[in-house]
Amino acid sequence: MAPPLPGPLAPLEPLLGDYGYWAVGAVVFAEDFGVPAPGETMLIAAGVYAGAGRLNIAAVAVIAFAAAVLGDNAGYLIGRSGGRAAVHRWGRYVFLTPKRFQAAEEFFSRHGGKIVTIARFVEGLRQANGIVAGTTSMPWRRFLAFNALGAALWVGLWATLAYLAGSHIDALYDEITRYQLYVLPVLGVLAATLLTPRLLRRRRRT
Repeated sequence: MAPPLPGPLAPLEPLLGDYGYWAVGAVVFAEDFGVPAPGETMLIAAGVYAGAGRLNIAAVAVIAFAAAVLGDNAGYLIGRSGGRAAVHRWGRYVFLTPKRFQAAEEFFSRHGGKIVTIARFVEGLRQANGIVAGTTSMPWRRFLAFNALGAALWVGLWATLAYLAGSHIDALYDEITRYQLYVLPVLGVLAATLLTPRLLRRRRRT
């Protein structure tokens, strides 16, 4: 029996344990048309699960890729059919404020189709990717090609890294346990070193 998922992945363990591949597909799909769901974290957790022998990594990758492409296309349809008015009316419910949306549109306009691929790796842009492509009237076939490329790279990177981590999760736990007593104090000193000058400057200004 492999140990439980570590750190920020732990809350997803009951969902993965109960629903497996369905959880991967649903959460990645939801994130990719604007819902603030932990799609990337779910992909990593599923990859770790696969590395620990609880899921099949090929199935995880295929399902995550399909869900990512379908989710972004759902977002594209929302943006293309509803337009900016729908985004401004409903976007606040998924943290897509008018200011953030305008910044994303300007970014898309400057960089064109290639940003659809890069956006997959950028938090915030990943969720708004399809919607913004739709509102800016990017041709659907162009969007689909760049989006599929980005999804393949994104899934390939995180699934591979997570799978390798899951394959050695027992060793990783041993190393974390061994060095955590040393790492935590070092992190505390580092945080104090970085924050103290900032606090002192703020006190001088006030």
